[in-house]
Amino acid sequence: MQEKNPTLSLNDSFIEAVKNNDPQVLKNLYVNNYPKIEILVLRNSGSKDQAKDIYQDAFLAVWQNIKQDKFIPKSESSINGYLYTIAKNKWLDVLRSSGYKKTIVASQLGHFEIKDEENNDIDDDILKDKRLEDVMLAFKNLGAACKSLLRMFYFEKKSMKFIAEELALDSASTRNKKYRCMQKLKSLALKN
Repeated sequence: MQEKNPTLSLNDSFIEAVKNNDPQVLKNLYVNNYPKIEILVLRNSGSKDQAKDIYQDAFLAVWQNIKQDKFIPKSESSINGYLYTIAKNKWLDVLRSSGYKKTIVASQLGHFEIKDEENNDIDDDILKDKRLEDVMLAFKNLGAACKSLLRMFYFEKKSMKFIAEELALDSASTRNKKYRCMQKLKSLALKN
């Protein structure tokens, strides 16, 4: 008579319970993993509400992937890791999204701060105006393709998917092109 591996049967039963929507197993999985995701989001410019939203989306994605055999976990801990990875990637998508970014292009270019001893409000306003003027002048000197891409992304708030379709490129090439255009804009703005 062959002995069954208790770990394997425990893991198999856990995975089957997830697939069969066992309320207690799903609740335990949900409750046990949430604190890690909340910490991740809070430490990376997010709020508790955003953490809850991200976690909910990630949890549903993991649950659906397990049910549809798109993800076949080896153990409960591999589910935990998978859940964390999906939540982290979803949060990174939020941070990269145009809705989350600042609306002024200058804020995307890094800091052009010039520190002076007095640092009064009038000087700050003049410096901000000068930086914005430098960025706008640099933007005018960009090539047409870069101007169009950056205008769609930052001003018109178009998604990268939409821009990729407009430019007849794949999404990775579009992201690379946007990065190169921003580097060119930074370089031109810093010359002024």
